[in-house]
Amino acid sequence: MCKEKKIEIRTSEAPEPVGPYSQAVSVGGTVFVSGQIPLTSDNILVKGGIKEQTAQVIDNVEKILVSSGLCLDNVAKVDVFMKDLENFSEMDEVYLSKFVSGVKPARCVVQAARLPKDVLIELSCIACR
Repeated sequence: MCKEKKIEIRTSEAPEPVGPYSQAVSVGGTVFVSGQIPLTSDNILVKGGIKEQTAQVIDNVEKILVSSGLCLDNVAKVDVFMKDLENFSEMDEVYLSKFVSGVKPARCVVQAARLPKDVLIELSCIACR
């Protein structure tokens, strides 16, 4: 059991959770962002390919972080789940355009058999104050 109090992070600027989980949870100085898929804050799936979906996913993560007083520079670890690793270089191009300053986060990228709503990408992260 956590000795630190868990605090739910929630913003209307990112899509509402589609299940029984929080957009993010803060424990001590660490924020754990749940997997984000390419939905707008109105829960509309972004049209387009991996570049458009990656941009939306990272924008969602950024909005959640900002609502907790953090930014992408605070991200220490990223987990990326992709429908098809053949799209890795296109995903990475967008990723690099978003994580531009400081030390790049540690990262894991895996191909997943199926993602929620059959999207092309899902991304979760851990950020520190």
